[in-house]
Amino acid sequence: MTEQGDAGTTRKFNAELYRAEPVSFVRRGTRLQGRRLTAWEKYADEYLIEVPRHIADTSVSKDFDFDAAAHFERKAPLVIEVGSGLGEAMAARAAEEPERNFLAVEVYRPGLAQLMLKAGQQGLKNVRCVQANAPEVFDVLEDASVDEVWVFFPDPWHKAKHNKRRLVNETFAERVARVLRPGGLWRLATDWDEYADQMLEVLSASEKFENLHESWAPRYEGRIVTSFETKAHNAGRTIHDLTFRRKNS
Repeated sequence: MTEQGDAGTTRKFNAELYRAEPVSFVRRGTRLQGRRLTAWEKYADEYLIEVPRHIADTSVSKDFDFDAAAHFERKAPLVIEVGSGLGEAMAARAAEEPERNFLAVEVYRPGLAQLMLKAGQQGLKNVRCVQANAPEVFDVLEDASVDEVWVFFPDPWHKAKHNKRRLVNETFAERVARVLRPGGLWRLATDWDEYADQMLEVLSASEKFENLHESWAPRYEGRIVTSFETKAHNAGRTIHDLTFRRKNS
């Protein structure tokens, strides 16, 4: 695995030596240029939550206490999007639902900059983001503190030898179940059939979730059609949606 620093230097390391679990993402370029660099410099103080690191620069120290009310400067239902990409879905929904707080968890720095740009241009006060490995973020959230979790188009790791790196597995489902309030929703979408089947199997097997539909959910109207989703449609891939609810017990 490689990580690319801000100066463009690349260093190799085995993430499994530093974490109990392999990370579920591929670390892509972090260099910021043009409007994204300007957005980062202008808006990071307002939107970016700085977290203490463990070893890697995407890790989160387990000693960190995530205080949503402090970071958002208010108490409100919290929506977390894991892998927010360029921030299209979050920025659009945050503008439509100012009564809720929205947290983006993403490792792709240009994507976070793009989200900040969108949020800043619209003057959104209910958006925050953190650059970190999602499971480690979930480990520092309070029990039953989240209203919704979104996982839209996670890296499919389609090669069989890489399937273990997929985000949606039994361990991550336990993390989501712990932080979701009773009745809270977990919304998922993928354009890879085999990964969709795995998501459905994992969540259906959990005693802590119930499917709101017999199998696949209708497309979530709160997810705008992004350029990524358009490419999937153009490639002939089917989009599978799922919506599971956290049980009360």
